[in-house]
Amino acid sequence: MSSSLPRIVVVGCGQWGRNHVRTLHGIGALAGVADRSPERAAALAAEFGVPALSPDAAIEGDAADALVLALPAQAHGPAARSAIAAGKDVLVEKPVALDAADARLTAEAARAAGRILMVGHVLRHHPIFRALQAEVEAGAVGTVRHVVSNRMGLGRFLGMDAVWDLAPHDVSLILAIAGRSPERVGAARRTVLSDETDEADIDFNFSGGLTAAIRVSRVSPYRDRRFSVVGNEGMITFDDLAPAGAKLALYRHRVRREGAHFAFAEAQPSFLPEPAGLPLEAELRHFIDCVATRRPPLTGAEEAVETVRILQLASPLRG
Repeated sequence: MSSSLPRIVVVGCGQWGRNHVRTLHGIGALAGVADRSPERAAALAAEFGVPALSPDAAIEGDAADALVLALPAQAHGPAARSAIAAGKDVLVEKPVALDAADARLTAEAARAAGRILMVGHVLRHHPIFRALQAEVEAGAVGTVRHVVSNRMGLGRFLGMDAVWDLAPHDVSLILAIAGRSPERVGAARRTVLSDETDEADIDFNFSGGLTAAIRVSRVSPYRDRRFSVVGNEGMITFDDLAPAGAKLALYRHRVRREGAHFAFAEAQPSFLPEPAGLPLEAELRHFIDCVATRRPPLTGAEEAVETVRILQLASPLRG
C-alpha cells in the first residue's frame, strides 16, 4: 500500500465488505481484513496479500488509521463507537443503526472525539447522480416541486425488510436534492411473499411545498432504478438501468394554467453527458480525503442520524 495513504482495514468480509476490500486494494489503501470467521478473513487476506485480523484486533489495535465497517446493521453502532474510542476514523455501511437514538450516540461519540464518521450512501457518489444534482442546482428544471425514486426488483431477502435494506439509498438522494429535512414522513408497507415488509411507498412533505416519494420492492417482476426531479420548468431523470447514453435525460415538459384548467406541452428528452467512474471508488477516495484533510464527509454524522430517523418514521413496527 502507498505510504501517503491512510491504512484502512475492512471489518466484515461479506458480499459488500469484499467490494470494499477489492476497491481499497486497487486504490492502495488496504491494510488488512477482519471477520468473525477466521477462515473467511484468512482466505480474503491471502487473496489480496494483507494481514487477517479479528474484529477486536482491527478495532482496538494499531494496524489501521481508519476502518470500513460492513457488518450486520445492529452491530454497526457498538463497533463504530469502539473504533472511535480507539482513535480511528470510520466509514460505516448503511444503515448506521436501526434506531435514531443509537445513531445519535455514534454521531455524538465522533464529534466528541474529533473523528471522521461517514455513512456508506454510495449512490451519493455516483457520477451520474452528481451530474443530475449539478443540473438541478443550476436551475435546469426551475423550482423543484417533487422528487420520486423507484428501487424495485426481485430478491435480497437478507433478514432485513425492504425499507431498511433498500430505501436508505433513496432517502439520502432525496435529502441531497431537498437540502433540508422533511416536515412529515408517511409510509404504506406491505408483506407479500415473506414474513417482513416486501414493498413500501414512502411519502415526504418538506417546507415550501416540496414533496417526494420513494417506492421500494423486492417482489417486483421487473426491475426499476429511476430517480426523477420534477420542476416548474422541466424534469430530469437518472435511469440506472438504461443503456449508456440514455441514463441521464432532461425533459422540457411544461404544465401551465389556462383559465380554470391546466394544459401541458410535452417534449422529447435531451440526453445529457454521463460522467464516467465507479461510485464505490469515488466514495472511498472521498473517505480517504476526509481522513487526510479532516474535512466533513459528504454523507457524515448528521445525514447518518437523519436517514435512520426517517427510516424509523417509515417503519412503525420498529417503534
